[in-house]
Amino acid sequence: MQTYHHWQGLDPAARGASVAMGNFDGVHRGHQAVIDLARGPAPLGVITFEPHPREYFAPAAPPFRLMNAEARANRLAKLSVERLYELPFGPDLAGLTPEEFAAQVLAQGLGVAHVVVGSDFRFGKGRKGDAGTLVALGERLGFQVTVAEMVRFGADEISSTAIRQALAEGRPRDAAAMLGHWHRIDGEVIHGEKRGRELGFPTANMSVSGLHLPKLGVYAVRVEVLTGPQAGSYDGAASLGVRPMFGENTPNLETFLLDFKGDLYGQHLSVALVDYLRPEMKFDGLPGLLAQMDRDVAQTREILAQR
Repeated sequence: MQTYHHWQGLDPAARGASVAMGNFDGVHRGHQAVIDLARGPAPLGVITFEPHPREYFAPAAPPFRLMNAEARANRLAKLSVERLYELPFGPDLAGLTPEEFAAQVLAQGLGVAHVVVGSDFRFGKGRKGDAGTLVALGERLGFQVTVAEMVRFGADEISSTAIRQALAEGRPRDAAAMLGHWHRIDGEVIHGEKRGRELGFPTANMSVSGLHLPKLGVYAVRVEVLTGPQAGSYDGAASLGVRPMFGENTPNLETFLLDFKGDLYGQHLSVALVDYLRPEMKFDGLPGLLAQMDRDVAQTREILAQR
């Protein structure tokens, strides 16, 4: 997948795609339906925005994103997207009217052949443009527009809000049913305080800064090591939280890869939350903590053996 971070001065070979457009936070089943409608004879592309427009307009709001940009790109690549137009969202883009956005970005800049959006799509300064606006502008500017209907999960429409709620309640399997894939946290392995190694459970530490936090606690996980000599798939047990045994700390994700030996510092991982095991706990001492960690690993092996 080729990624572009601008819409001006593109090589002619990068123009003319059939694109799905939106924020695609989570790349859930509704998003996947939008992308599928864009598949055709032209190269398949996705137009999205970074940072998320909500982050730009409300930078002090609590973190809400299901995915960082890296995780979103990894998921889109798995869907055979050929071109990712990850457009920088700032004053220039936010200030364009719907007409200016359609003309300058879609028609002149990207030269799109076909655009697919969800029925709830809004765009342009003040969110004045909607899907109907885009259909009319496409007719005027020479590109086709398709509007996708919302996808339902039971009686409810699939939405990032519903997925966040499921994750916040410790229901990763319900979230996965709406996503169409496991909820994943992607990123670089960073140095931590190395307590896990000292306790016999070395962990890969990852930041969760800027992300909506699932319910804090211990999870059975499936791990993809994306880079480095030990790239591959592994089972694991992960702790998401503030480590109450050792004082109050910034939330992070610590993953113990089962039956793994090696150094993962600086490598990129994708950690899928499969099952919620238990909340974070504070023990009277290390023996109690270690005994619980042994039980967590045993339960993880049992759960993941059934997949």
